[in-house]
Amino acid sequence: MNNTGKPLSEGILFTDLYQLTMAQLYYYKGLHEKEAQFDYFFRNYPSYDSQGSKAGYCVNAGLDWLLEWMGQSRFGEKEISYLEKQKGRNKKPLFKKEFLKWLGRKGDFSSVSLKAIPEGRVVHPNVPLLTSRGPLAIVQILESSLLNHLNFQTLIATKASRIKEAASGGMVIDFGMRRAQGKGAISGARAALIGGVDFSSNAGISYSVGFPPKGTHAHSMVQAFMALGAGELAAFKAYSEVYPDDCLLLVDTIDTLGSGIPNAIKVFERLKAKGHKPLGVRLDSGDLAYLSIQAAKMLNKAGFKDTSIVLSNKLDEVVIWQILSQIRKESSKYGVDADSLIKRLVYGVGTKLITSGGDAALDGVYKLTALKEGGEWKPAIKLSETPAKIINPGFKKVWRIYDKRDKAVADLLSLDGEDIIKDNDLMLHHPVNPGMKRLLRKEDISGIEPLLIDVLKEGKRVKEGPTVADIRKAREKDIERLDTGIKRLLNPHIYHVSLSEKLWSLKQNLINSQKS
Repeated sequence: MNNTGKPLSEGILFTDLYQLTMAQLYYYKGLHEKEAQFDYFFRNYPSYDSQGSKAGYCVNAGLDWLLEWMGQSRFGEKEISYLEKQKGRNKKPLFKKEFLKWLGRKGDFSSVSLKAIPEGRVVHPNVPLLTSRGPLAIVQILESSLLNHLNFQTLIATKASRIKEAASGGMVIDFGMRRAQGKGAISGARAALIGGVDFSSNAGISYSVGFPPKGTHAHSMVQAFMALGAGELAAFKAYSEVYPDDCLLLVDTIDTLGSGIPNAIKVFERLKAKGHKPLGVRLDSGDLAYLSIQAAKMLNKAGFKDTSIVLSNKLDEVVIWQILSQIRKESSKYGVDADSLIKRLVYGVGTKLITSGGDAALDGVYKLTALKEGGEWKPAIKLSETPAKIINPGFKKVWRIYDKRDKAVADLLSLDGEDIIKDNDLMLHHPVNPGMKRLLRKEDISGIEPLLIDVLKEGKRVKEGPTVADIRKAREKDIERLDTGIKRLLNPHIYHVSLSEKLWSLKQNLINSQKS
């Protein structure tokens, strides 16, 4: 355990070795306490297959848990003792005593300040979602954990948002805990709730963020009654007796249409006679579109037109879209109204949500953009043979520009000292291509919003983070202000991220100076 009572692996040593070795190098070269700034951003939207299933936006998530980790993490006796024992190839200590003493005195995040785009906001590639400023060695050590906290939750929140959009207003429940990677089930469920999932089956995280967990029962409950010779109907009756007002029955253990739904209807009739309102049925296998139509037909005929039909089993945004398309096409042949059926559908989404099926990682990076020397800040740049990987240097502001329809039309990166106001025409430069730029006339701009805000000043939170419920509202507002083409599940329209003229000029000057 470390000084906070957490396992050693979850405190400040939740980092990569090379962060520590670089920090020691900075110490012995006298660079360790020079002020530095790093930017966190991602380079590309998640791409889920080769057929054009790709995100056209991401949903920012993970910041609150990063700040909580930073507040609890420091180099205490346990951490220093562990590092003292590490050996290099020459069998000598890898970390020297003087450096470790410095870590013991200064090895926490009390000297670090952060600006960030709030959680829940829609975000785009190459836009700084967070900037960190502090002693070079300390903000270097921060990198790995920061990327871990922010990349994963942003990835899952984005997937959840796409799934929620595909559900056409239907309720979505996270069922992913059993298939998640370890404790990713916890951070993933939080991110899914931020991204728009209505509820999670994960009890612990649901309670902790203020959402009631949701769920039904497993096949094993029915199997247990069957093994004892009682059968499916007895299992359903037993469940209804314990949960008369929350009775939702899994109907595909034996035969969905032959026994599951007929037995569910028998139980529902008993509940109705006693003054209770059954909740619905769950379908977990087979052709979910066809079975939904048939289940609705049978339930409607029995007088249960308002009961929910929960769908689960390898769902994601594309599968949900296909199910709804099939229902719209086929339901009338069976005397079922498609719109009424779609309104009663609920989606239990598991593996493909919690693992971001199709693209299991966000390519977020953390790059040095400025270093203070002799009282003066020096912009830093990283060159690459791939022009898109050349970073945008220096201190920056991020602005979101809205057009006359109040739709987000571009994110603009400017130098920190620039004020971007809607009363001026704006020249927007492509981040990479020198021949691509466009002029936004002031009369076409309805608003300009700064996105980066102070969240941590010298290790202290500026204010407590918002609730997950408030974060969800921010996402909903941003989604409403996106063009429909950006939200397409397949081949989304490209959202523009641009540079101001001054930032573009600084970037080109630094590139030319490094190449000369």
